[in-house]
Amino acid sequence: MIPSVLPTYNRAPLAFERGEGSWLTTTDGSRYLDLGAGIAVNALGHAHPDLVAVLTEQAGKLWHVSNLYQIPEQQKLADLLVENTFADTVFVTNSGTEAAELAIKMARKYWYDKGQPDRIEILTFDGAFHGRSTGAIAAAGSEKMVKGYGPLMPGFKTLPFGDHEALRAAVTEKTAAVMVEPIQGEGGIRALPDACLKGMRDLCDQTGALLILDEVQCGVGRSGKLFAHEWAGITPDIMMVAKGIGGGFPLGAVLATENAASGMIAGSHGSTYGGNPLGCAVGAKVLEIIADPAFMAEVNRKAALFRQGLESLVASHPDIYEAVRGEGLMLGLKCAAVNSDVVKANYAQNLLTVPAADNVIRLLPALNIPDADIAEALSRLDKAATSLAAT
Repeated sequence: MIPSVLPTYNRAPLAFERGEGSWLTTTDGSRYLDLGAGIAVNALGHAHPDLVAVLTEQAGKLWHVSNLYQIPEQQKLADLLVENTFADTVFVTNSGTEAAELAIKMARKYWYDKGQPDRIEILTFDGAFHGRSTGAIAAAGSEKMVKGYGPLMPGFKTLPFGDHEALRAAVTEKTAAVMVEPIQGEGGIRALPDACLKGMRDLCDQTGALLILDEVQCGVGRSGKLFAHEWAGITPDIMMVAKGIGGGFPLGAVLATENAASGMIAGSHGSTYGGNPLGCAVGAKVLEIIADPAFMAEVNRKAALFRQGLESLVASHPDIYEAVRGEGLMLGLKCAAVNSDVVKANYAQNLLTVPAADNVIRLLPALNIPDADIAEALSRLDKAATSLAAT
C-alpha cells in the first residue's frame, strides 16, 4: 500500500521539531549538528532572530496579493539584487527549478526576437543539476534523471565537464546559450576553474551566445563571494538563484542584463506565488545581512578554519577520506569509503551531512556557524571516520 506521502525520497529515520543556529532537535529530544543547512538553504542557520522578526512582522500585515499589483517588498528585493550584482532586472520565483525554466525561456526568446528562431540549443555539462522539471532534467541529461519520462524537451547538448575543446567545437549557428554551475553541488562539489569561466565568457562574447550561470546552490555567499562567478572576475548574461536567498523560506530569482531580458515583455512569463510579500521580505533581510562585506570576510575566515581541519582529517583517515573540494563554505569530502556509509556513520555521531555524486559528502553549514561548532563538527567527523574504519 502506497504511503500518504509519495515515496520519492529515501529518508533518514530522523524527524526534527525545532532548530537554533547550527543545531536541530528531533521529536525525541536528540540534538544534531547540522552541516547540511537544508542542502545549502538555511544560510543563516535555524530560527535566525532577524529573519523570525521580519517574517513575523510581514505575516501580520500581508502574505499574498498576486502580481496583478505592485508589490513593494518584491521591488525592494529586486533593487537590492540589482544594486549588488551585474543584473539590470530580476524576476522572483519560488524555487531554483522555476528559475531554470525561466532562464531557458529567456535565452530562447532572446534569439527569437532577434529573428533567429532556430537558435535554440543550450550547451550544458556532465554532472549538472538544474532542477526536476522536464526542461531542467533535459538540460542535465543524465540517465538517472531522464529515464522513464518519455520525450525530452529538445535543444540541449551535454558536454564533458571542463573540456574547453569540446565546448568550442560544440558551438554552432544554433547555439543560444551556455548554461553551467560555477561549482557543481549534486555533481560532487566540483568547482569550475576561474580560467574556464573566463574562457566561457570570452567564447560567448565571440559567438553572441548568452552565458547562463546556475548559482542556485553556490550563490548567496556560499563560495566566499556573494556569487561564485565573482572569483573569476566575469559576469553572466542570466543567472539563476534560489536556496540560500530565502534563508529557509521558499524563494528563487532570475537575474539578467537588460539585453538578455529584452524578449521578456508583459505576458511572456508569470507566477502566481512568485514575488509574494512574505518571501520577498525575508529574502531582502537575508541579502542585507549576507551582502555586508564584514559578513563575507567572516565567511572566508570560517571557511579557511574549516578547510584546514578537513585537510587534517584527510591526512589522518586516508582509508575513509581522499580529498577536500570546493570553495568557501561549499565544501566536499571525496571519500575512499562508500559515501553513504560515511553519511550513516555521521548520523551515529549526531552529525548531518549530505551525499553527492562522485562518492562525495557535502559540508554546507550555515554561513554564520560559530567557530566552536566548526571544532565540534571536525571532532564528530573524526569519530565517525574512526568508527567506520573499525568495522
